[in-house]
Amino acid sequence: MRIDLTPYRRSTIGFDRLFDLLEANSRAASAENYPPFNLERLADDRYRITLAVAGFARDEIEITAQQNMLLVTGKKDDKANSPNFLHVGIANRSFERRFELADFVFVEDARLNDGLLVIDLVREVPEAMKPKTIAIKTGQPLAAVEHHAGEADEAKAA
Repeated sequence: MRIDLTPYRRSTIGFDRLFDLLEANSRAASAENYPPFNLERLADDRYRITLAVAGFARDEIEITAQQNMLLVTGKKDDKANSPNFLHVGIANRSFERRFELADFVFVEDARLNDGLLVIDLVREVPEAMKPKTIAIKTGQPLAAVEHHAGEADEAKAA
């Protein structure tokens, strides 16, 4: 299903990236779904991506994190050491899988075990970006300071 976002693009400012993500996601939904993966939320600020990459060795997989994009690629040489299979049911082809990451989401760890590639992500908001509670003081109201132009001139002359 394709949704036309043109009316919303005309009446909003600064949401271009969001609309691009929605349109790219609708295109990707119809694209090939290899390798299969799971997305998990482990805690409020921790996530895990698990990709089924059976048949891939560690040196055939590359993970690249750049700004708000996580790219996982697997390069398989189809011709090297190709046995004479009678049936091939395990997909063993090269792939490229992209994940859009929110701001301040970083790759913490990546492990390959038993044909599963597990990528742990963490969201770390910098201290300067975190909300702060401002203390409200009580007491005497601030005294008004009167400033006369003549007094400032006398102070400079002295």
